[in-house]
Amino acid sequence: MTRFRALCAAVVLVGASGQVLADTASHNASAETFLMMAHADKLGTPVYMQVQQMFAQRFQQTKAPASKQALLETYQAKANAALDQAIGWPKLKPDMVKLYTDNFSEQELKDLVKFYQSPLGKKVLEKMPSVTQQSAQLTQEKLESAVPVVNKLLADMTNELDPSAKAVAPGSSPAPAPTKKP
Repeated sequence: MTRFRALCAAVVLVGASGQVLADTASHNASAETFLMMAHADKLGTPVYMQVQQMFAQRFQQTKAPASKQALLETYQAKANAALDQAIGWPKLKPDMVKLYTDNFSEQELKDLVKFYQSPLGKKVLEKMPSVTQQSAQLTQEKLESAVPVVNKLLADMTNELDPSAKAVAPGSSPAPAPTKKP
């Protein structure tokens, strides 16, 4: 009788694990569909462009002759290959799928896909990169006015905690040292 129970338990476990694997595969497929729709495979494009621009600027800074253009292109290709090894879509995709399956249920991913297939969803996909960039720029501009204040507060706190440290806020000059009288 004990063998029969063990056999039944094994059958149930095998059946359940098969269902879990099927559910995982389906969940992963939903995440992949969403990621492709959201153009996640293009996330690294700005980095590639920035690196290409860095090489082009360095090329100009060195005042290299036009005859050396092929050298620039060779190094840009090598940089692209290095980036592909680090952040190319085949490298990112498994981690991105896991990120999305860890944070969204399969049904939520299917709902996101459905939304992004709608006219409003398509507009969001089209406009969001620009809106996000503009939002970051606005935040950066507003932040600039707070930097000196935050730096002064940091220096003030440091001085209160350790008066002998004489912390100076970045961007300001230290007070002159007291002169000793003979």
